Amino acid sequence: MSLTKRRTAAVLALAAGLAAAGVAAAQGPIRGHVHIDGSSTVAPITMAAAEMFRAQQPKVEIKVGISGTGGGFKKFLEEKAELRSDISDASRPIKKEELERAAKLGVEFIELPVALDGLAVLVNPANTFCEALTVAELRRIWEPGSTINNWKDVRPGFPDLPLKLYGPGTDSGTFDYFCEAVCGKEKASRSDYTASESDNVLVQGVSGDKGALGYFGYAYFESNREKLKLVAIDPGDGNPVLPSRETVTGHTYRPLSRPLFIYVNRQAADRPEVAAFVAYLLQNGRSIVEHPRVGYVALEDDVYRAALERFNKRVTGSVYADAGNAHKPLRELFVP
Repeated sequence: MSLTKRRTAAVLALAAGLAAAGVAAAQGPIRGHVHIDGSSTVAPITMAAAEMFRAQQPKVEIKVGISGTGGGFKKFLEEKAELRSDISDASRPIKKEELERAAKLGVEFIELPVALDGLAVLVNPANTFCEALTVAELRRIWEPGSTINNWKDVRPGFPDLPLKLYGPGTDSGTFDYFCEAVCGKEKASRSDYTASESDNVLVQGVSGDKGALGYFGYAYFESNREKLKLVAIDPGDGNPVLPSRETVTGHTYRPLSRPLFIYVNRQAADRPEVAAFVAYLLQNGRSIVEHPRVGYVALEDDVYRAALERFNKRVTGSVYADAGNAHKPLRELFVP
């Protein structure tokens, strides 16, 4: 069974289980539709929330598309208002050019954090020589114009073995975040690698090639840990760290830990079905995000409360419009 099918089945089981356990639900019958699109990384969260919500509100139709963070923002900021999505899943904050397009179109939005994630760097389980890489080594491998195509050129002592690279496509928020964190600039990446918006394709690529090196969201590693091997990352202090729930929450897995978001169209937020769904997701954020079948790291409770208050007050705009906020903790940015 493919990763997508397994996740869909898991989401349905999660919805039934949490609904039976009495997770808080929206009150009163609601009708309507909610259109969500964007990050494949965030999609499992909104899919789970959608199925759980619909168990309580079956007359609400919720569509969750997966076109990548950049692709999601394109649909969120369509020229024609009737074609715009209501909610954009994003595995990075909205960019300057997207903010400018929103302003040009008169699109107001509410920015809401929903979870934390770590980007996992992975090799094939048959790789017995690479336990850790430095950020500098990752940069030399992935930077534009890199000619490193063999493991022996990564570090003295590594074997003569062709290096095959796998990673997300350029519309992915994971791609954007990795480029900025590792190479120091947006879109700064070599292009001669196997790119896909499907994490399942990347999993199959790395698991099927002894010389492979790839990266994608940590949750997808957890779903496929028997096929993959994690690589610890040394940020430059000589202390390599593996991604885990603990190291992501504690901000010790650097620089590849990141927040995940949803962006809600301000006008859509006043529709009862959209308002009820978003409130439901934030009220039950920990239960949804921490469930093993979803597999991300939940935010602190006060951050979820602050996000819900931000939504209820319809606070628009991005805290990341100030570039200096890019790496600040969510609590500092969202909790009053």
